[in-house]
Amino acid sequence: MTAPLASGSGAPLAITPGEPAGIGPDLVVTLAQAARTTAWVVLADTDLLAERARLLGLPLALDDSLDAPASAAGRLTVRHVPLAAPARPGRLDPANARYVLATLEAATDGCLDGTYRALVTGPVQKSVINDAGVPFSGHTEFLCARARAGDVLMLLVADSLRVGLATTHLPLRAVPDAITAPLLERRLGLLIDGLKTRFGIAAPRILVAGLNPHAGEGGHLGREEIEVIGPVCAAMRARGAAVRGPLPADTLFTPEHLRDADAVFAMYHDQGLPVLKHVGFGEAVNVTLGLPFVRTSVDHGTALDLAGTGRAHAGSFAAALRLAETLR
Repeated sequence: MTAPLASGSGAPLAITPGEPAGIGPDLVVTLAQAARTTAWVVLADTDLLAERARLLGLPLALDDSLDAPASAAGRLTVRHVPLAAPARPGRLDPANARYVLATLEAATDGCLDGTYRALVTGPVQKSVINDAGVPFSGHTEFLCARARAGDVLMLLVADSLRVGLATTHLPLRAVPDAITAPLLERRLGLLIDGLKTRFGIAAPRILVAGLNPHAGEGGHLGREEIEVIGPVCAAMRARGAAVRGPLPADTLFTPEHLRDADAVFAMYHDQGLPVLKHVGFGEAVNVTLGLPFVRTSVDHGTALDLAGTGRAHAGSFAAALRLAETLR
């Protein structure tokens, strides 16, 4: 039996299970087997959750008591969002792409109007949403647009290691052109502000990675560090921020460097996240900074081959729920 999650008060958490053919519904059903001390409202198709509980052999009572969400073990309160087509574990169907987006839209709007205290999202399958003709690069970008935030930052958290990303879901060949001084200043600012306001760190210490091998080797392996990243770091330091860099990414993640840091600022997705996932895969949490509400998510994908089998590990989803309750 999963241990009860941390305590909370006020409005409930909004939960979106994500891709209906993936493990998101499994994780919600599994974690609902424990009593909660913070209320949840799951935005999903009621029949989907009931069927997934049946496949997993887990007891689950569903209700629509949105004014008094259930918190007892084996019970869930659901805000019903209908599927377009029946969902089969492991079988993607573009017909349900807009269902996934509808759950996110309703959850985001509820967070914005105060109905929900935070949003916890399960994994989505970006490819099937795009196959349905809907341009979609990820939760982070979608939530930024829906909340009309000026910009947001993807932050991954695994215990004491925190990694923020300057760029997110871009082809690698597009990354150097995307790394501009305005973007770095804006997203470094989001990281520093988020660590202060969400995590309660009064004076965050940030390590900034270079883009190129050896942080450019003095310009011999690229000039982005000299012309863009270095000047931004210097400007942030001049404003009083504790920013070190640009540093070579291959040594930045060593214990000696991390001991004196609250977060790492990586230039692109696969520069920072392989290290973080090596440290805490299955337990790490994705946090979106810059939104007017707390949003956390799992650190993994839809795991279509595990959907409906009972073999999906719920550690990251449980960690995302706990973190959503503790962030400010």
